[in-house]
Order: sequence, then structure tokens, then C-alpha cells
Amino acid sequence: MSEVKDFRFAGTVDHLAVKCEDLEKDVEEYKRLGFSVETFYEDWAMMRDPKGFGIALLPPDSKHPPHIALKVDTMEELEAAAEKEGRPIKPHRDGTSSFYTKGVSGQIVELIYYPEDFGQ
Repeated sequence: MSEVKDFRFAGTVDHLAVKCEDLEKDVEEYKRLGFSVETFYEDWAMMRDPKGFGIALLPPDSKHPPHIALKVDTMEELEAAAEKEGRPIKPHRDGTSSFYTKGVSGQIVELIYYPEDFGQ
């Protein structure tokens, strides 16, 4: 298999964002499965497993679309990818910054950056 030299962007899978019907109930179910609550708002919650993989839960009134998120290591990487994609970067209330773009077959991909002091 040949090496791809011209790619749009790269990152590590950080989380999947999925729809849910009852946010509080689903948070409790993921806790039962071993996930912990990283962030909880009325319109979404981020759950993490012990290895750091995330599930973002999106109730019916959430403004966020279902998506797969790729984490980049630096703000410079995020800025370069956003410029390449022609997308604006949005800072979020939890301290992260990201942008959404289209992936394979029109699936939504979020490229996200976590600052060094995230969660402190």
C-alpha cells in the first residue's frame, strides 16, 4: 500500500457524538459501563472511558450534530486544517476549539483541540 502524502487533515479519534432521547438516563447508563462524566450541560454531555475515549451524548434539543471527532495536538494544526477546509474555528464553553467539516459519504467530522490546561 502506498503512503498518502497529500491528506486533508489528521488526528487521533477522540470521541463519537451520538443522539440520545434522555440525557440524564443515558449518562447513568454510560457510568454503569465504566465511563465517567467529563462535561455535562443541558444540551450535551461528554463521557470518557478509562482509556480516554469519549462518547458525546446529544439529546433532541442539542445544537451539535452527530459526528466523529479527531483530536489534534496543537492549535497550529487546527488552524492549518481549518484554513485548508475553508472553515472557521469556534472556541467552546468547555475550553476546547474546533470546526466541523464533511467526511466520507457526507458524514460530519469535527477536528478538535484541547488546550494544555483543559480540565484543570
